Amino acid sequence: MCLGIPGEIVEILNDRPDLAMVAVSGVRRAINIGLLEDETVAPGDWILIHVGFALSKIDETEAKAALDFLESIGQAYDDEIAALRESMIEQG
Repeated sequence: MCLGIPGEIVEILNDRPDLAMVAVSGVRRAINIGLLEDETVAPGDWILIHVGFALSKIDETEAKAALDFLESIGQAYDDEIAALRESMIEQG
């Protein structure tokens, strides 16, 4: 099962404007925000992430509801968080 996980943008990388540092359940990772080129994103915004890419911008209420749901389904969520921890987008 593949899931989209909500994450909060912490920082837009100055040298790579297509990347943002995003916090997801205690994990901070560089996420590609290039697919959101028609959206304005900034620190504090929430995005839906899948395999290192931001798929859409969502509001905080949607993010909380999605996180609550994902935590309730257990193993699939744990697997997705583990995959996020192991993922890495090169910043340089």
